[in-house]
Amino acid sequence: MGSVVIKLGSSIVADDVGQPRMDVLAHVCEEAAALHRAGHDVVVVTSGAIARGIGVMGLAARPTEIEELQAASAVGQGKLYRVYDELLGGQGIASAQVLLTFHDVSGERSHYLNARRTLHKLLDWRIVPVINENDTTATDEITFGDNDFLAAQVSILIGAELLVLLTSTDGLYTADPRLDHGAELVPLVEDFAALDALDIRQTTTTLGSGGMRSKVVAAEMATAAGIPAVVANGRTPGAIAAAVAGEPIGTRFPAGEPRHSSFKLWLKYAKPTRGTIAVDAGAARALREGGTSLLPVGVVDVGGRFEAGDAVEVRHDGFEVGKGITNYTAGELRAVKGMKSAEVRELLPDHGEEAIHRDYFVLA
Repeated sequence: MGSVVIKLGSSIVADDVGQPRMDVLAHVCEEAAALHRAGHDVVVVTSGAIARGIGVMGLAARPTEIEELQAASAVGQGKLYRVYDELLGGQGIASAQVLLTFHDVSGERSHYLNARRTLHKLLDWRIVPVINENDTTATDEITFGDNDFLAAQVSILIGAELLVLLTSTDGLYTADPRLDHGAELVPLVEDFAALDALDIRQTTTTLGSGGMRSKVVAAEMATAAGIPAVVANGRTPGAIAAAVAGEPIGTRFPAGEPRHSSFKLWLKYAKPTRGTIAVDAGAARALREGGTSLLPVGVVDVGGRFEAGDAVEVRHDGFEVGKGITNYTAGELRAVKGMKSAEVRELLPDHGEEAIHRDYFVLA
């Protein structure tokens, strides 16, 4: 049997004053243990460290300063994991705390591969990893989307058979059901473009930072890698089992045909862009239709400051063409933009011919 990644948002991990929702966590761990006993590999991605820290310290609201958020995470992380460890241990399941940063899934490729090897080894040992972002030392991920992105990346890392995103609503609605009583549940999403017509907001709860928008993006990432996803209500007992069994619960996002290698999925969704490269019409057409590399002759403008090895956004006429890893610094590319290959070799003899090699480029 395959792997199942279960992601819990802050709103179902902790209540409005930061105390753990023990009833919810208990039935989630029971279902995770049942899947484990049935032969599945189970990974839990949890939010709630900051919320738990807020509860321990008795703060009136979620802090806004980075150092306060990091301090709250430091207070709450160990206490949050202890709850999972005890609940899973009570089911006879061993667990391991794994703290990842944005850098682990978006920085050097070696970090990405190391994270994958570690998770696979834990699963080989029949241990349930309980993953959270390392909010104590990182910054971007504290506001990144309540770990939805991380859960999608973990699913891709381990080649999961299903991603289950547990939230405090029954799934994706045509509008925010708290504001629009006529909002209807969307049971199936096969075309992400059709969601543009819906009112899907990136909201922030009292103690959390996610929203339905980030869950849709996470589902799109997973399905692009051939992994189906389900958004369901984590407070509903049996929701995980129903999602795994393919029963009609929440909103299901069927797997698409894998469009990219794991490397290109990492590049497209995880590696941050450091600048922009504007290209002419011929280069844009060659990239889109011919799957070719980008040569300096097709570059018309360079934006931002970046180094060789950074990811940059490639644009034409104001529209994104794709994203790639540059072989040049911003200054070097500005010096050779528009030049033919022979001229580039004369000016920068130690560089390769391509500004971005086709193997390190992914279409938007």
